[in-house]
Amino acid sequence: MKLAAIDIGSNAARLLISEVTIGNDGKPLFNKVNLVRVPLRLGFDVFEKGEISSQRVGMIIQTMKAYNHLINVYGVTHVKAVATSAMRDAVNSSDIIRKVKLETGIEIKVISGDDEASFIYENHIAENLDKEHAYLYIDVGGGSTELTFFAEGKLRYKESFDIGTIRLLKNMVSENKWDEMRDHLKNNTKSKLPLIAIGSGGNINKVFSMSKKKEGKPLSLELLKDYYKELSNVTLEERIRIYKLREDRADVIVPALQIYVNVMRWADINEIYVPKIGLADGLIQILYDEIKGQ
Repeated sequence: MKLAAIDIGSNAARLLISEVTIGNDGKPLFNKVNLVRVPLRLGFDVFEKGEISSQRVGMIIQTMKAYNHLINVYGVTHVKAVATSAMRDAVNSSDIIRKVKLETGIEIKVISGDDEASFIYENHIAENLDKEHAYLYIDVGGGSTELTFFAEGKLRYKESFDIGTIRLLKNMVSENKWDEMRDHLKNNTKSKLPLIAIGSGGNINKVFSMSKKKEGKPLSLELLKDYYKELSNVTLEERIRIYKLREDRADVIVPALQIYVNVMRWADINEIYVPKIGLADGLIQILYDEIKGQ
């Protein structure tokens, strides 16, 4: 059975196609067949003007049509499509959703920040890690950051903050927002167990590949601080040239590092693991559970 998840974020849209097979133990195995990312950059319109421009609406429609063709070609049986922070804030999001449904048949659901945190947690990564640690999921997007705290095998706390890479680039995050995040972390991530971070999002994956670390090895807070300093001290053009970054990654990677560093500092965490997971992976799991339930 092939399933597809579409995640329309503030920086990019992603289509993930996965094949589900049942293992010998009767548990489902999710194999990625294809992942297609398109840098729509909706947040650049929304966080400044409050709506998505007609040019970007056209890009959304074209992207969704392309995704629909791929879904058909791969023989996907079920699709789940969600939109996050930028579409939450855009005054014309319901109009866009209607147009997409009309032209592609794909129904987009705008989800809350809380749902976003839950869906990322659906990857069950922390459940499979040792019980000698507590874990904080940190998912950094263009419009928001989702934090999910996991201790003694249970979900203890989840929260979404309107602190994202594009909002930071646009100077739209007040000191109060940072203070709120810091206080939340200090009050809600207490544990007798040592704390480890789990990072998801395109930026932390890029930092991980730049670090040349072996798969499964963590990144230290000190290393993230070094990258933040290093990348902040060069121009956008130099980041693209020296570090071989795409432009739509080169501008957001610095504010992303700022968020990861602050969260880890405030939660008193020294290491972050970077499994290749994201919202789309969580959506695939939820979609599978829904089909099984039916």
